[in-house]
Amino acid sequence: MKILLSNDDGYQAPGIVALHRALQQVAEVEVVAPEHNNSAKSNALTLNAPLYVHQAANGFRYVNGTPADCVHIALTGLLGYRPDLVVSGINNGANMGDDTIYSGTVGAAMEGYLFGIPAIAFSQVDKGWGELEAAAQKAADMVRQMTTQKLIGPAPWLLNVNIPNLPLEALRGIKLCRLGRRHAAERVITQVSPRGETMYWIGGAGAALDASEGTDFHATALGHVSVTPLKIDLTDHQNLGYWAQTAARLSA
Repeated sequence: MKILLSNDDGYQAPGIVALHRALQQVAEVEVVAPEHNNSAKSNALTLNAPLYVHQAANGFRYVNGTPADCVHIALTGLLGYRPDLVVSGINNGANMGDDTIYSGTVGAAMEGYLFGIPAIAFSQVDKGWGELEAAAQKAADMVRQMTTQKLIGPAPWLLNVNIPNLPLEALRGIKLCRLGRRHAAERVITQVSPRGETMYWIGGAGAALDASEGTDFHATALGHVSVTPLKIDLTDHQNLGYWAQTAARLSA
């Protein structure tokens, strides 16, 4: 099996290094990752500037672009072959609930899914890389089991996985979850620059608004590895009928 591995924390981040080492137990792994941290870049592609690819001493290739850039150019010419699986992570911190909309980690995996390839985004619940080796081993074990059960094939799917920062033996089983919800983000942070101009920094993510049973927030709080299948269709199917009537009135 061949795996394309990317992330949003940058090619030198401990998360991708640990995950690469663990995944090599189960597959051939090639890394194409951002040169610098690209957190919260979602599915952004760079269209107004050239992209350059360089190779680090450890064999990782890195790109001066977004996570989605990395996967996109890898799949459209850089690799020269079609990988069996696209993996993104391990991210330094959770990607649960509304985080998935903004996440560059999820964005990299989603780009693989859009090309028709099964894809997984892995994140640790807490920042700081605590128990990183355990998380990497758990991720590799999941991929190994998926391979054994022949879940990795021509049909694409997209999974979002969050792993608590616990020793391997303390991690509880996989729990299939829906996405929770967060409160609105914290207030913007303002500072005055040396030139007297006001600078604005986006505030931190809000606390969990919906962390009820069945959500990724609830599962990981209990020590489970949360797995949430994602889809791309943003259509509000439930209200298509309502908007059809509204559209008819608007065009009358």
